Amino acid sequence: MKAHLYLRASTKDQDALRAKASLESFAADKGLVVANIYSENISGTKLHRPELIRLLDAAHPGECIVCESVDRLSRLSQSDWETLKAKIKAKGLRLVIADLPTSHMMVQDKGITGQIMEVINSMLLDLMATMSRLDQEKRVERIKQGLANKRLADPTWTPKGKGKNVEKWAKIQSLIIKHPGMSADDIAKLADVGVATVYRVKQQIQAVAPLH
Repeated sequence: MKAHLYLRASTKDQDALRAKASLESFAADKGLVVANIYSENISGTKLHRPELIRLLDAAHPGECIVCESVDRLSRLSQSDWETLKAKIKAKGLRLVIADLPTSHMMVQDKGITGQIMEVINSMLLDLMATMSRLDQEKRVERIKQGLANKRLADPTWTPKGKGKNVEKWAKIQSLIIKHPGMSADDIAKLADVGVATVYRVKQQIQAVAPLH
């Protein structure tokens, strides 16, 4: 059975490929053949992620999506999680989570035991996805509270925003313009940025002058 490995980290400062070796080892242990590896630096709260979309477009019925943990796939709202699950089901894909043993049954052919485990696994996936979302919401609330406390202590204080790395954005723009056929993955590697950043720059260019 073919497997599509999906790796995600929230920011460029984190390493989305950190779990690559362990997921490849996991796939080998389960007798899975790795079809492709999809890695991106983007928030798990976003439903529309370039590499996840690319995975869903490329995968075929009966194949697996393999993730390290549920929160690498989803910190989505309830409605967005239901949307993602529906897309996975519509494609006929099996979702296998390395740290969720019940999902490992999805690698095997389904008998009556497999059908029972699929129901149990689905419930656990929903539970863990909810926990991931609540953890994210708590994290955001803590940040907001911290900012509010700083403003109370010093009314003149303002947070320092993250500015664009002008040099890297210019390099990405140059690569896109000079090599219109180059893939986002290759541009990201050459510019040393996440694929999501390449897509943002592309959108900015297209807003000014659509690429042909």
